[in-house]
Amino acid sequence: MTGKINNLVIDSVELVQVDVKDLKIGMYVSKLDRPWLETSFWFQGFELKSQTDIDAVQKQCDFVFIDVAKQTVVPQYVARSSGYSKDYLDKVQPPPRRSAFNQEIKKAEKVYTKTSHLVKSFMEDVRYGRPINVLAAKQSVHQCVDSVLNSPDALMLMTQLKSRDEYTAQHSMNVCIFSIALGRQINLSQEELNNVGLCGLMHDMGKIAVPLEILNKPGRLTLEELAIMQSHTTKGWQILMDASGMYPGAIDVAYMHHERLDGKGYPRQLKAEQITPYARLVAIVDMYDAVSSDRVYQKGRSHLEAIKVLTQASSFGHLESGLVVKFIECLGIYPAGSLVELSSGEVAIVLEVNPKLKLKPKVMMLLDQDKKPCSEFVVDLAMLSQNQGGRHYTITKVMRPDECGIDVLKYYQRGLLQKHWADAVSD
Repeated sequence: MTGKINNLVIDSVELVQVDVKDLKIGMYVSKLDRPWLETSFWFQGFELKSQTDIDAVQKQCDFVFIDVAKQTVVPQYVARSSGYSKDYLDKVQPPPRRSAFNQEIKKAEKVYTKTSHLVKSFMEDVRYGRPINVLAAKQSVHQCVDSVLNSPDALMLMTQLKSRDEYTAQHSMNVCIFSIALGRQINLSQEELNNVGLCGLMHDMGKIAVPLEILNKPGRLTLEELAIMQSHTTKGWQILMDASGMYPGAIDVAYMHHERLDGKGYPRQLKAEQITPYARLVAIVDMYDAVSSDRVYQKGRSHLEAIKVLTQASSFGHLESGLVVKFIECLGIYPAGSLVELSSGEVAIVLEVNPKLKLKPKVMMLLDQDKKPCSEFVVDLAMLSQNQGGRHYTITKVMRPDECGIDVLKYYQRGLLQKHWADAVSD
């Protein structure tokens, strides 16, 4: 198969463009960004066997093409000293929010809507053999990063506006947002947030190549069907390699996001040191959104059930435990968009998490104590301890939408949430 990257024709789908600063020992350099005769290299194609080899390439090239098929070993990815080490994760704190939730929510709504439409267009492009507009993807991710840095709850609330019939597109969008939010939680730079957000947005593009009857099958998959489903990682890798200007790390993540630290993932059974840091991060948020979403063949689990799944997966050695802890910290006990029951019996949706009083978020009342729809109003639990009847306002449990008959998406589509967000701004 022939592909094209940055207008250079290549002869194998195994070739991946890599910036020289991202080179690792074990990679096989197959093509350069300039003619071989203009360099000091004797051979047209060689394995990077030492740091000296890497230094030589970095002095003479800006990027090279790596042939994955010719690697004798899978490169090892060691977290940067200021990155994912346990010591760093134990101490790191997210940056302060740049603006209030009320100031960000309308912008977040526009960003989410625009990017969701863009993801759907990418999937249509892939389905019909058209190239992905990488520049548009990067611009949309940049807007998501800006929104999350301003007020993360605003955009994360949008991740709860789910439709089972649009799962694949919404899942890609949600993984993008959660990846950025987790990146913010561990204080990644803005450039790194843009990169990890693009990884999240593109991680599941390979599912477009999976037949719908397998993707949406309500029953257990046969072994043959399971193999086709799992091939979406390889398909995604191939699709993104043909996308001109695609960030190489996103190609890695599409290929690796179902690998597990203990080597029990797929498609290559890689182990911890062979999995890129971004792939480890995206694997966590991918699992969270998948298990908490309604699909044709399963009901989504509640937030608390979903974080229990993550905790168990990290204890089994599948996921990076330090990053799982940071993701749970990022979401909080009652994340934006959660439906909660109060001690008064009323049911509300969480609008914004209080970073200092995480058990007392800002909520909007949706059902009265008899579980009947009421006139919606916003309550800041950190500011108000009792309702008008003298009952204490504390959260007693997180509820699933089907437990209380609430469809958050319908509230949103009817404009009710937007109205009260606007009222909250005027207050």
